[in-house]
Amino acid sequence: MFSASSGPLAKQAMAAGLTPQQVVSVRISLAALLFLGGLAVVKPRLLRIRLADWRVLLGFGLFGVAGVQAMYFIAVARVPVGIAMLLEFTAPVLVALWVRFVRGTVLPAKAWAGTALALLGLAMVAQVWEGLRLDAIGLLAGVGAAVCAACYFLIGEHALTTRHPLTMATYGMLVGAVAVAVVLTPPWALPGEILARETPIGPVWTLLAGIAVFSTVIAYTFGMSALRHLPSNVVSVLSLAEPVIATAAAWALLNEQLSVIQIIGGLTLLGGAFLVQRASQPPVGHQVHPATDDMASVRPAS
Repeated sequence: MFSASSGPLAKQAMAAGLTPQQVVSVRISLAALLFLGGLAVVKPRLLRIRLADWRVLLGFGLFGVAGVQAMYFIAVARVPVGIAMLLEFTAPVLVALWVRFVRGTVLPAKAWAGTALALLGLAMVAQVWEGLRLDAIGLLAGVGAAVCAACYFLIGEHALTTRHPLTMATYGMLVGAVAVAVVLTPPWALPGEILARETPIGPVWTLLAGIAVFSTVIAYTFGMSALRHLPSNVVSVLSLAEPVIATAAAWALLNEQLSVIQIIGGLTLLGGAFLVQRASQPPVGHQVHPATDDMASVRPAS
């Protein structure tokens, strides 16, 4: 729920003059420092990793952290926040397709019904019958965010069998921060005059701090806490409320409006994603990973 706030806050920061790449760089870098500092104080032993872990950590950081956030913020800069969130939340459909055609796992008919429903909703949101009236680059970036989010789930599922989620989150953020600083822009290169610039909801620097703290660090912390007490399928279904929250936040903070057909399409997309999630998750009571003090699961923040 906290991560849903990143879109409206980021859009205000970008309207003030920052690029999506600069917002992503600050978000990931600040979150990496907070995770690293917190883990060093609370559980420093979780910072110890093996050389063999780096391949997974690199993939997780490049795609599951840097990729998903960069693509999401590029989409937010060009299309309404609610649509950007809805596009990213087609990730469960992509995961289901990977499980079926790459892993060879037979999925129930409910999963395919959900896939068809989600694609129908996506077409309604994009209004494809009007020649993709929405910005094409924004739509492609939203789809890219979904692909990277699917990578997050798939890489994370594999990695969490032997690695602690706090270790994954910390090093994933560090890898993502380095990648963004090298490939896109370093966080220290942000223009000071823009950071101090006022927006309708506060100075730019406070928006960036809010994105890093509330939409990233606290979002991860709440996700892990929830997964310690609730089955993963329940938490994943609850996370589908985020696009609705983001759309409501964009309406309240940015006065963004969606047409009736786009709202119906968004609800249809969420319904399809709900079916895919339920059909693809293990039964309640079956734990994918042991729920101990050193093993839990985390979810991505946008």
